[in-house]
Amino acid sequence: MSLRDKITEDMKTAMRSADKERLGHIRMLQAAIKQREVDERIVLEDAQVLAVVEKMVKQRREAIAQFEAGGRADLVAKENAEIATLQAYLPAQLTDAEIDALVAEAIAQTGAASIKDMGKVMGVVKGKAAGRVDMGVVGGRIKARLGG
Repeated sequence: MSLRDKITEDMKTAMRSADKERLGHIRMLQAAIKQREVDERIVLEDAQVLAVVEKMVKQRREAIAQFEAGGRADLVAKENAEIATLQAYLPAQLTDAEIDALVAEAIAQTGAASIKDMGKVMGVVKGKAAGRVDMGVVGGRIKARLGG
């Protein structure tokens, strides 16, 4: 079953169980997927749907930071609920040890020696860990390893 089919099935389940909050989150996700398909005139594959989900999670995390700064706990809770729903469609996240191992492997593979080579290392890590790790965290780890 494709990721898109899973999202549709989850929407039907939420409708049957009258879970309005979850249903709203899933419909929002489907709308974002459909919007990208219409904009680009394509049918999204699983990897592209995954990218949409990742982008939505990242947007929610950024919004949480803004809402916390503004003292809006109600909106922080709403965004956290949306993240929880969206993360169900992401693959299992990598642990800190797995991230460190992946970064070390990428540095060895690319022969990176300084911060100037960070782009090469990021490219390798992104290809291997797509959807399973926040690339901002990876960037920080790479900088630390390359002495940035």
